[in-house]
Amino acid sequence: MFKKRNLISRLWLKHTDRVRYKEYKWELKNQKQLAFAHFITQAEKLTSPAKIKSYAEKNGVIRLSHSGNAGDIIYALPTIEAIKQYTNARIELYLRLGQPLILSGYNSHPLGNVMLNEKMATMLIALLKPQPYIDHIEIHDKQIIDIDLDYFRAGGIPLDKGNIARWCSYLTGVNPVLWKPWLTVEPDTTYADTIVMARSERYRNYTINYKFLIQYPDIAFIGVESEFKDIRKTIPGIRWIQVSDFMQMARIIAGAKFFIGNQSFPYSVAEGLKVPRILETAFEVINVVPEGDNGYDFFFQEHLESLVYNLNNKS
Repeated sequence: MFKKRNLISRLWLKHTDRVRYKEYKWELKNQKQLAFAHFITQAEKLTSPAKIKSYAEKNGVIRLSHSGNAGDIIYALPTIEAIKQYTNARIELYLRLGQPLILSGYNSHPLGNVMLNEKMATMLIALLKPQPYIDHIEIHDKQIIDIDLDYFRAGGIPLDKGNIARWCSYLTGVNPVLWKPWLTVEPDTTYADTIVMARSERYRNYTINYKFLIQYPDIAFIGVESEFKDIRKTIPGIRWIQVSDFMQMARIIAGAKFFIGNQSFPYSVAEGLKVPRILETAFEVINVVPEGDNGYDFFFQEHLESLVYNLNNKS
């Protein structure tokens, strides 16, 4: 039977028996994984296809909740769509506001210290409400929830690796289809000759310089003002697109010549649309993976410039 040691006992073991200390750390890690598995799969939670289908057949509805970030919600959609297809039940999605956001010391976030606020949720609802697999969406206000999609944050899933778009499927056992589009919008064709880009402060590859984009005649930026001012230092002629909601953003990205972005919310939209897209991959966190046609990623400057050249000249 595994017994967790206190701090003094751990330090004593570390300094007196290194081999046994390594074994203890391995056992502790296993126990944490077992505890997480028990937490997720305990009987009352809808954490398997059989449970979800049985509940849907009995109740006719599946009520899900998610607290953000906005990009995480976009990446949860393929699993939500798969649940809809698997159960044919009414799907209701509720967005929880004000959940705390923990950032590393050198990063900031447009929403400050929360993952989702009312303004962001309203902008997001404009995009998600028309999606055919969501029957109802609104801000959460004490509604009963059947599946809490935030459980991936409970500690057992490594969030700095793999693919964000699979996190919710690990909780439900319902596998998403990631190579097909999971967002549907009407493209804004006025941007057909425009390269649209976004670059958040987080998840940057600091070996990359976008100055070479100066040679391309029509570059537009989607993002918050501070991000735009930052990229304008490198690309003085870039223009800033301000959107009223995320449906407008999605329509612009869908209509653009192609999209460039780092691991940020606008890239998640491009990934959901499966438009021609280039992902700036950050070395420290690789948890966004282009899936399906038209998706490209890179680590190095030469590869980025080659991708941009090829997509710009693609007939």
